Amino acid sequence: MSRTARLLDLLQLLRNRTQPVTGPDLAAELGISIRTLYRDIVTLQAQGADIRGEPGLGYILHPGFTLPPLMFTTEEIEAIVLGSRWVAAGHGDTRLSQSASQALSKITAVLPPELRERAEATNLLVARNRDTSGPVDPAEIRSAIRSEQKLAITYRALDGSASRRVIWPFLIGFFDRVRIVAGWCELRQDYRNFRVDHITSIQALDGRYPRRRAVMLKEWRAAQNIPPT
Repeated sequence: MSRTARLLDLLQLLRNRTQPVTGPDLAAELGISIRTLYRDIVTLQAQGADIRGEPGLGYILHPGFTLPPLMFTTEEIEAIVLGSRWVAAGHGDTRLSQSASQALSKITAVLPPELRERAEATNLLVARNRDTSGPVDPAEIRSAIRSEQKLAITYRALDGSASRRVIWPFLIGFFDRVRIVAGWCELRQDYRNFRVDHITSIQALDGRYPRRRAVMLKEWRAAQNIPPT
């Protein structure tokens, strides 16, 4: 195990504990000597980790600490790179794609040289997606979801007919060929899924809808037989 990985594991062990844990217990979990543990704790403290220890009580990490250079393992980096490239390759909307590229640049900038090289040289390729944009900007829907805001939409069905709906959006699903917004439909008085590229107009309405999106998401998952993640 590299020293970087060992420090990551130590930091995660401390994050998972709500009560102080003794040095010997930490050393045993990590499979290292007590002297190595003491050195690692000093290293983390020097990096800004608020690790406090008292004789006979053990160590505890106070919340709110993030250590960017040691934040990810190699496989976690690969997962972040793959996910960011997937969004940037056109699988998200324009703003999400741009933000994915910017976020990946910020992440690689704070990685130590060894991990930065792995992130930049990873052999995970994502093919660019075909254009799935429609008449409306999905960013407006995402904004309404965040603020739990009703939307008035004009929706074109598969048969070409159009209807005016008021929906309470709580989720956007990004698929290879389509994007789906799930919401409560006031017209149908039930949960409905709408293809974003079939929404021809959109208007945010004043005020929040009367239910929390987390509750509706749970009910929608149950209705769709989708297990919780």
